Amino acid sequence: MKKSVLLFATILYAAVSACTQTVQPKSGFLEENIRFAVAQEKLQVEAIEKSGKVLNPRTVANGKVKYIRMEDWTSGFYPGTMWYLYELTGDTTWKTIAKKQTEAIDSVKFLTWHHDVGFMIQCSFGNGLRLGEENYREVVIQAAKSLSTRFRPVAGVFQSWNVDKGWQSERGWECPVIIDNMMNLELLFNATRLSGDSSFYKLAVSHADQTIKNHYRPDYSCYHVVDYSLTDGTVRNRHTAQGYAHETSWARGQAWGIYGFTVCYRETQDPKYLLQAQKAFEFVVHHKNFPADFVPYWDFDAPKIPNEPRDASAAAIMASTLYELSGYGNGAYYRGWADKITKSLASPAYRAKLGENGNFLLMHSVGSIPHGAEIDVPLNYADYYFLEALLRSK
Repeated sequence: MKKSVLLFATILYAAVSACTQTVQPKSGFLEENIRFAVAQEKLQVEAIEKSGKVLNPRTVANGKVKYIRMEDWTSGFYPGTMWYLYELTGDTTWKTIAKKQTEAIDSVKFLTWHHDVGFMIQCSFGNGLRLGEENYREVVIQAAKSLSTRFRPVAGVFQSWNVDKGWQSERGWECPVIIDNMMNLELLFNATRLSGDSSFYKLAVSHADQTIKNHYRPDYSCYHVVDYSLTDGTVRNRHTAQGYAHETSWARGQAWGIYGFTVCYRETQDPKYLLQAQKAFEFVVHHKNFPADFVPYWDFDAPKIPNEPRDASAAAIMASTLYELSGYGNGAYYRGWADKITKSLASPAYRAKLGENGNFLLMHSVGSIPHGAEIDVPLNYADYYFLEALLRSK
């Protein structure tokens, strides 16, 4: 077994090297960024393959790449990044790597103890299925079934976190729902399309409707956490976990909402979802603290702006969804914003130098400042949505 693993690593190492050589330099913004992504990710793959293991990189901590278990909520992003490199280049070497990384997290389809199975499976198996891997169909459907166990019918929402242990247990929450959960609805819509079972679709719509009703302020900024009563479905409180304060606007949460409601409009054609996404983006562009380079501070109301960390991941999420949003009306406006954000992320201020930054693409993202975690570091989901933005820009 050890010999076969090493042989596979040697073959794959050579194949990735060949892949880099086949992507010839071209003129233009998109081509240059693809060329850089191929070269940088080649180094990431080489480091992983030399270990003889299937490692899943998330970030850099204490100067070293941090690899994660499949249960980590971000485990689908690196496999998804490999699928996007295959799609951007057409080189099947990346498909080989994508399949290997994707199939390493297969057991996630049975995960029921948190809501992020949507992220994890849709970004990995969902992209693989979209790109022709028909055997991934049942994984997507099973993952949607697992996610559906977290639906709370009285409140009409998916519970994000369990509250029986960890820091969540200290908050006094009963049924916490975070704005991030809007990103998991795409898995449910996909499962209905694949299975013909409309129950997934109906649950997704219920959650989206409750989120419009309870997560947003009159100015279309959003709360991070809404806690519901499991007894009567009423809102018990509105809090933050990763933003600065309960009544401030956490940047990545705002981006999740824009993206999630854009997906809801795509899947349902209900104009209220399109309006929600558009209004939530207008909050961003008209905010007094939205910076001139279009990469937001980690919280729009953080007290030490302009001396606060930026969040490239929030910018990448917005750029990607704005390209899609541009297809639903007022295209030049939304594409213009998407282009500006993407070009800023690709500038030396945010895009890493080749061979640096733990071989991640983007610098300067933020995980959770209140938890003292992942502050001003690369993050695998920033890279994922940056490549998605590049792909959609085509």
